[in-house]
Amino acid sequence: MGDGLRIRLLGPVQLLDAGRPVPVGGPAVRGLLALLALEPNRIVPLDDLIDALWSANPPATARTIVHGNVSHLRRVLGALGSPEQARIETAAPGYRLAIDPDRIDVHRAHVLFDRAAGLPLPERAELLALAYALFEGPELSGVPDSVSAPELTDLRLAVHGARVDADLALGRHAELIAELTAMVRENPRAERTVGQLMRALYYSGRRADALDIYRRVARFSSAKFGIDPGPELRALQERILNDSLPATEPARPPAVDVTRVIPRQLPRESGTLAGREAELDWLDGLAEGAVAVITGIAGVGKSALAVSWAHRAAKRFPGGVLFAALRGFDPHHPPAEPGDVLTQFLLGLGVPLADLPERHAERVALYRSLIAGRWMLVVLDDARSAEQVRPLLPPGSRSMALVTSRARLDGLIVSNAARVRRLDPLSRPDSVRLIAGLAGHRTAGHRERLAELCGDLPLALRIARTRLASGPQWSAERFLAELTEERTRLSALDVDDAGVRAALEVSFRVLPPGVAETFRALGALGISTVGPHLVAAIERTDLAEARRRLHVLSAHHLLTESGPDVFTQHDLVRLYQRELATPVDCSRVPAQAVRYYLTAADRARRGLPPVVDGLDFRAAEFETPEPAGFDDALAFFAAEWPNLLATLTAAQAAGRHEDVWRLARVVHTYRVVRPLWDEWARLLSLGMASAEAAGSGEGRYWMLVSRCTFARTFEVTGACLADAEAALTIARSLGERRLVVSAEIHLGCALTLRGRYDEAIDRLRAAAEETARTGDDDLHGQALNHCAEAEKRAGKYVEAIEHQTASLAIDRRFGDDGYVAVSLNNLAELHLGLGDLEAARRCARSAIELTEQRGFLLQEAVSRRILGRILRASGAVEDARVQLALALELYKRVSPRHAPATADGSAALELERG
Repeated sequence: MGDGLRIRLLGPVQLLDAGRPVPVGGPAVRGLLALLALEPNRIVPLDDLIDALWSANPPATARTIVHGNVSHLRRVLGALGSPEQARIETAAPGYRLAIDPDRIDVHRAHVLFDRAAGLPLPERAELLALAYALFEGPELSGVPDSVSAPELTDLRLAVHGARVDADLALGRHAELIAELTAMVRENPRAERTVGQLMRALYYSGRRADALDIYRRVARFSSAKFGIDPGPELRALQERILNDSLPATEPARPPAVDVTRVIPRQLPRESGTLAGREAELDWLDGLAEGAVAVITGIAGVGKSALAVSWAHRAAKRFPGGVLFAALRGFDPHHPPAEPGDVLTQFLLGLGVPLADLPERHAERVALYRSLIAGRWMLVVLDDARSAEQVRPLLPPGSRSMALVTSRARLDGLIVSNAARVRRLDPLSRPDSVRLIAGLAGHRTAGHRERLAELCGDLPLALRIARTRLASGPQWSAERFLAELTEERTRLSALDVDDAGVRAALEVSFRVLPPGVAETFRALGALGISTVGPHLVAAIERTDLAEARRRLHVLSAHHLLTESGPDVFTQHDLVRLYQRELATPVDCSRVPAQAVRYYLTAADRARRGLPPVVDGLDFRAAEFETPEPAGFDDALAFFAAEWPNLLATLTAAQAAGRHEDVWRLARVVHTYRVVRPLWDEWARLLSLGMASAEAAGSGEGRYWMLVSRCTFARTFEVTGACLADAEAALTIARSLGERRLVVSAEIHLGCALTLRGRYDEAIDRLRAAAEETARTGDDDLHGQALNHCAEAEKRAGKYVEAIEHQTASLAIDRRFGDDGYVAVSLNNLAELHLGLGDLEAARRCARSAIELTEQRGFLLQEAVSRRILGRILRASGAVEDARVQLALALELYKRVSPRHAPATADGSAALELERG
């Protein structure tokens, strides 16, 4: 290649041209040159350069500084007039030094070291001496302290150790004594060097000096570390003491030519790989030189995917495939030590056991030297941490590393630009196919349900197969029954000690303090979604710490961050978490959670129709989301609804009955706007049970009037009249006139539902007059609206229109779109009753426009049903059918009670006839 441009890293960092140093600038510029030269012809991300140059404290202008230094280096290289020798290219997301690696001393040292391994002793010694001569002082001198490459030190030690071994074998004992003595004096812990010095002294006729060296090193080790020298050094001392070493230093046999050893260490595939086409395509698309990380929850099939792809891709790597089970999350064994894995890899690469270096750093250097430049795949399964993985990563741009781990290994993204792919549970069709392939005909008819209860988790699905295959006593029906019951589901998915519970337990055990306690505490609620506000409330911490804990749980795949501040968990994780919760957790956590939700929900409902009950729980100390308006408030309740019900249930079990009925009443406001039969009924059942358990008259009152609203919304007579009469009795006993008037209004509605229109009208008109006198517009609007409804049903259309129009004006003034829709629908029916089809059509279409915009499903169904009647009365029968069919579908979404089936299939017309 001649004496053109060279880059020195094995000593002071320098750019050389024809052997002469070329000034490049200060430490930061030299550091930048070193970082690019350490990765020749590979892209070094800009963020990695900044991290290496400034560690954890980069200045605000770090990017500008790097860009400027790159421009400076380009000018320096350009001034040499040979851009074909070296140039810096911009390549997203950073820069690449395009250069022949032979121009970099690190590469030349690797090449010489590799070539020496397969040569006869004299040639081996000569090449190793040339390699060692490339080291001209401490590696990477003259760069910022934050720039480091410990692998260069490893390489120097490996080269030196091999060179001394070769010289000893050639009988150059006396020549080595001075050099080795100085090195032992500087570092008496280097036992390989100590042993080499002892052999050099012994074969130079200085047996006593060799033993004296051992004594001094032994005293140092004992005084400094409280340990004896290692077994190999002790054995050497024993042989020197007994004068039992061979008469001459034995020459080590030539090393195995590792270039001819092609390791194939992959285990066999575990069976059918269901789905995963997207993930396999992603792996296929990665370039050589990549570090790929497959991460995900325990049991999701990371190892199966990695091994399956590695078998498929083995032809891409003619240099061989190395595989190691790192046991990062093995419940029965500690994580594998990188040094032990290196031993496995070096033996697999053909290094004789006797030639294995003693020191970890030397093994790393030898490993990297042997595979540098080879097309190899290294599969590292079940890694615990980035620190465990880094020494095992292959160097160079031809090899590829594939790592699997339950942890996200963010450190590898920073240090090695790793590409990370999260593995989610299987899609339902893939789960069903996997069950069919594993368990065959025994699961016919049950596969969809089995997949659902197993959470589409491959480990759970395979355990299900094992259970069903264990004998005829395990029918699919019996197994499904055990899975359906949440208390026994995890036990049903246990096989010896390798079940889902055992897999999750390992993930839990490695959580850091504080985070583990938070994960366990959430089990007291049994929720599937959590955010930082709730965690901050139950753990009495701030939002920043709550977010940190959630992100740690996400990094361990016990939670998944599905959106900003939204963390979800797999259903089997939720069941395992519930088992962890202690009795103290089950008392403390629901108490905090129900108080938090009481505050958060009361703040949120203020964005819905005006709150008229006078209850206010917004003053608590919790930080809560702050909905900006109607849509945000609806989004809050929709997202938190499962958690609200779970919290109510847990708080009720913990005896927090006062808080339960209060939260049920607050959340009732949302269900008025978004009425769904089953969920609303469950909410009111929880609230009433707690109000009665607390012996609270106020609580019973609010739950009774809430049940009246529910009955009126779905036109269910049932116990509505009794509830209204009981609420009125309690209101009178409490002595609060406003509660009495509100109860009178609900009683009027109940009488209307029972067809007792005259009684209802009398009560509601009286309530309207009283609220007009007192100026209570909230209740006045309600009284007018419900009075108009009773008058409509009684056929008093003119009076009803007057009262409904007045109610509509109040509703619009308050911005109560829910009651505006109700008023418009009632006006449409009233005008229809009077035969004014055009006015009826205008009101109905206005109601539809509003309900569509706001998502009021039930009121939209009512609006379309009314419009259908109007269109039929106008003779537009087909248009009427369309509106009635749409109304029927909306009713089905709200409650099956409002979607009657018919014998002739014309459900919409039957709905109208009803």
